[in-house]
Amino acid sequence: MRNSSLSDRSFVMDSDDDEEEEAVEAGGRDDGEESDGSSSCGSPRGPAAAGHPTSYSSHRWPQSYRQSMDMYSSVQSPSLSGFLGMPSLARLSGSFLMSSFRGKPVPEIVKPLLPTAVVPADEDHDDARKSSHQYLPPSRKASSLFKIPEDQKPLAGVGHEVGPYRQCSYTQGVMNGVNVLCGVGILSTPYAVRQGGWLGLVILAVLAVLAWYTGVLLRRCLESKEGIETYPDIGQAAFGTPGRIVISIILYMELYACCIEYLILESDNLSKLFPNAHLTIGGFTLDSHVVFAILTALIVMPTTWLRDLSCLSFISAGGVVASIVIVACLFWAGLVDHVGIIKSEGTALNLPGIPIAIGLYGYCYSGHGVFPNIYSSLKKRNQFNAVLFTCIALSTVLFAGAAVMGYIMFGESTESQFTLNLPPNLVSSKIAVWTTVTNPITKYALTMTPLALSLEELLPPNRQTYPNIIMLRSALVLSSLVVALSVPFFGLVMSLVGSLLTMFVAYILPCACFLAILRSTVTWSQIVLCVFIIAMGLCCAGVGTYSSLSKIIQNYR
Repeated sequence: MRNSSLSDRSFVMDSDDDEEEEAVEAGGRDDGEESDGSSSCGSPRGPAAAGHPTSYSSHRWPQSYRQSMDMYSSVQSPSLSGFLGMPSLARLSGSFLMSSFRGKPVPEIVKPLLPTAVVPADEDHDDARKSSHQYLPPSRKASSLFKIPEDQKPLAGVGHEVGPYRQCSYTQGVMNGVNVLCGVGILSTPYAVRQGGWLGLVILAVLAVLAWYTGVLLRRCLESKEGIETYPDIGQAAFGTPGRIVISIILYMELYACCIEYLILESDNLSKLFPNAHLTIGGFTLDSHVVFAILTALIVMPTTWLRDLSCLSFISAGGVVASIVIVACLFWAGLVDHVGIIKSEGTALNLPGIPIAIGLYGYCYSGHGVFPNIYSSLKKRNQFNAVLFTCIALSTVLFAGAAVMGYIMFGESTESQFTLNLPPNLVSSKIAVWTTVTNPITKYALTMTPLALSLEELLPPNRQTYPNIIMLRSALVLSSLVVALSVPFFGLVMSLVGSLLTMFVAYILPCACFLAILRSTVTWSQIVLCVFIIAMGLCCAGVGTYSSLSKIIQNYR
């Protein structure tokens, strides 16, 4: 990793030949293979690429954060390999994610849960296949969970000598960024306009610009010191071990809340498709919402047990396509099928609903936990600012398009998900709803895995067994189901998460870490801007959290 100059005040960092040479060396390509647009992503930087433990992540919880979050910056479908890259999920974990739960071997080198040394091809192959438990703290003995079984180790001489980490092109970085940002939040943007009015769209634009700026601040933090690779690393460099732990907990809470949103979304949309579905057990009758929430949890639970998550990448990597399809169906329903086009102009500004709108818009830009991984995966890291700007701009266009069209079509009757407003008899509606229903099912396991891996790290070595792992992950799914059934308010839960968690992850913490790490080199203008963003973020977090909780309580009453 190239350290940033102390005298450099600009956020646009120039690249040099040494940086590209380091990127090639990090990939371990001793056979002379060149990196191109078809390469997969997720290259570590600096010492991590060489297999040396860094001072920020080698002995600190969570050690699995880098590997687990790489799935969001490198999950590609093999059918899209020429455009997005080859699948690389198999390096996420040790023997637990080694192959499918049916025991089918993975036809590529499988990396342990923690990073191992990248050994040149001419060295001993046995050394190259050592387990990463050598980097665990000395006080803890690594369990067999993180060891590669003998029958699944690659044989010497087999054509797998190319380094496991390669580089992303500009296009791949943009697509990965859009895939991270364009999630279920796009469904609630028309509802956000209903809450805040047309002028509330200014909030969306402001949050987009600030999200780009704070993303650039994260880059400056990554380049400030050797060994900083992830968001928790940045927190540790800024505020020590407490900073690392607090940031990690917030990030994992955000992922857990996203899984809850998936279950609520499935329940709402499937109950719209099959409103008469119910289940009677004894003297209790479960309505369609409860039935489909339970059914979805039962469907996704086995996917969290998978040892090889790459089997889910075929659909989950199409998050960008899914978002475009859903928005296109909304426009088709409005412009071609003339569904719900209202004659009133709507509300220009609704001050009581602004706090809810802030949380909903803020949730749309909750990708900062993955931005450091996208930065590390780029072939030319000086392009990160442009990549970040492009993916945020494209995402904002989709958000704004869905928001404007949805509110024009449905006005004050807009639901928390615009798919609930679409008439069920139209082909465009069916495509939109089934795309909405299918995508979260494939993404649930990918979203829950980082949290599961972090909790598995905390288990005693003798408890890190396959049955215990299954029970832990099943417990996480069941707990998310309980919360989803207890708080079945999609828009309000999203606003709560956007206000309470995303404001910290995307706006407050990047500025605070930047000021703490680079306090001796920042300019007065940067200090003023960062303090303004922190103050604004705290106000939005406080007001939005209070409003969301108040409305949730009102719905119970």
